[in-house]
Amino acid sequence: MTNKPKIGIVLGSVREVRLGEQIAQWVLEHARARGDADYTIIDVKSFDLPLFTSQVPPMMANKQYDDPRVQAWSDAIDSQDGFVFVTSEYDHGIPGAFKNATDHLFSEFQNKTVGFVGYSGDGAIRAVEQWRTVLGSWSMHVVYPPVQLILVTDTTADMATFTPVDRRDVQLAETLDAVVASIAARQG
Repeated sequence: MTNKPKIGIVLGSVREVRLGEQIAQWVLEHARARGDADYTIIDVKSFDLPLFTSQVPPMMANKQYDDPRVQAWSDAIDSQDGFVFVTSEYDHGIPGAFKNATDHLFSEFQNKTVGFVGYSGDGAIRAVEQWRTVLGSWSMHVVYPPVQLILVTDTTADMATFTPVDRRDVQLAETLDAVVASIAARQG
């Protein structure tokens, strides 16, 4: 592989005040310092996606969508070789807006690599496992280990500021290593 892979750090939270934004920036800073890929944040919130109601299944859309917001989302995702999903966990599951965003697409994700940075009271364990099930239907290659950020230890007491414990840098490096290696192996 002569060109650096393109890896999208997909920020899935669409809340008004989001800890995920700080976490995605942390991932981006560490990732760019590595120099092994071209990393960019893809913020689901910035696309203002509608609820998925299309009569045309995404697998039959050929990456062509009537709604310009969905087309922009498709183009952003399709341009990447792999991903790091920054995902929270809502009520022991995948955040609805993030899942809705992925429901709009199909082949844009197909056969690509994904790693996870999860955050919640227990590291978004269940959300990451649910993502694995969903993304498996697109033949995505899910790498381990995920980074599991725990709100009580990785934020300030008011949970407003992301303050990762020291070992998180090492965990993030392992996740990024796995994403980059998987992309390289899959692209030959």
